[in-house]
Amino acid sequence: MSKRGSLTGLLLLLILLGAGGRALWTWLDRPIERVSIRGELSHVNADYLRSQLAPLVQGETWLSADLPALRRRARAVNWLAEVRVAREWPYALAFELVEQVPVARWNDDYLLNPEGEPFAFAPVLPPPGLPDLAGPVGSGAEVLAYHDRLVPRFDALGLTISQLRLEPRGAWRLQLDDGVWVMLGRSDREARLARLGAAWQRQLGQQAEHIRYIDLRYPNGVAVAWHGETEIEEAENDDAG
Repeated sequence: MSKRGSLTGLLLLLILLGAGGRALWTWLDRPIERVSIRGELSHVNADYLRSQLAPLVQGETWLSADLPALRRRARAVNWLAEVRVAREWPYALAFELVEQVPVARWNDDYLLNPEGEPFAFAPVLPPPGLPDLAGPVGSGAEVLAYHDRLVPRFDALGLTISQLRLEPRGAWRLQLDDGVWVMLGRSDREARLARLGAAWQRQLGQQAEHIRYIDLRYPNGVAVAWHGETEIEEAENDDAG
């Protein structure tokens, strides 16, 4: 607690312990006259936050306001990761806000923070350039962690992962540079990625603009589907039959 907050609390205690405590309480417990918003904000502005926080204090009085309950309700506001609420003299409440840090888009309507926890972003637009991730409910941390492991591997090939998807049955697929889709599957992912890297450097990288998707779900090979063709071509020998 701040020094100012401690002095305010001591003042209130002395007043309320003195004669006429109930009358003083009634006199002090007036409607909240001012709400201040503090914190370093990069994505949301004060007007948005005031519109979200004002209904929470409507009808509240200064001494009777339930600060823990206000904090819980304020944390439900989109983009807020943490909230602290304190009384300030005279008849004011201070909201100290910690903003969410978006690191990826999630299932179209949400963003992920660095811990892989989803939060809704509407009506504030998300920042551009975030990777587009998707997966079943509760898989945000897993998908984000795997994305972060894949990034250096594809950086070495001069590629960017624009989308990464975890399917309900556990299969993975990803999109490179907003173009080529890669079907990675469920098992042997490291070996499959190694085959993709070798094939990309040897042949596929030079033909990327013609590739519709690459299927790595083969024991040994890499299969490629080309734009304008219905059949897939084996870029390497495989045992899939």
